[in-house]
Amino acid sequence: MVTGPAPTAARRSVEEVRERVAAVPDPELPVIGLGDLGVVRSVATGADGVIEVEITPTYLGCPGMAAITSAVRDVLTACGHPDGRVRQVLSPPWTTDRITPEGRRTLLAHGIAPPVSPAPDGPVAVEVGGVPCPHCGSRATRPHSPFGPSRCQSMLWCTACREPFPHLTAL
Repeated sequence: MVTGPAPTAARRSVEEVRERVAAVPDPELPVIGLGDLGVVRSVATGADGVIEVEITPTYLGCPGMAAITSAVRDVLTACGHPDGRVRQVLSPPWTTDRITPEGRRTLLAHGIAPPVSPAPDGPVAVEVGGVPCPHCGSRATRPHSPFGPSRCQSMLWCTACREPFPHLTAL
């Protein structure tokens, strides 16, 4: 019996790598992929021909970054790019404005109130009431705890349906 080196995966295009990296679930919010969360900054081929993935943590000291980096490296290897690089980019910092509309819908569908984004160019909207409850839609909500299921979340309480819910803290 002759054995040789393990077969390598066929090299996938940058676009396919980008799609697969974007679909990697966030370790602290596994209902949303890194792409919709806005953590993936870029996926491109460097001057040396090696694919490089740039990611931005949701905040400095994010405990999920080691798991994210490892998962992205696994995608690169599975896509035939074991030499690919994963780089953390801190500037400009991540903000909740990077969450895609689909990502916001996903969070809401899973009972996590997404942060409210300000209008990009125009007057600041004045909203009556609190953050909308993901269960009943009421704005009759109030803070329950500054600590939530993960470090980037707090807990709110809906006085209408009496349900607590996590809220992704706006940065």
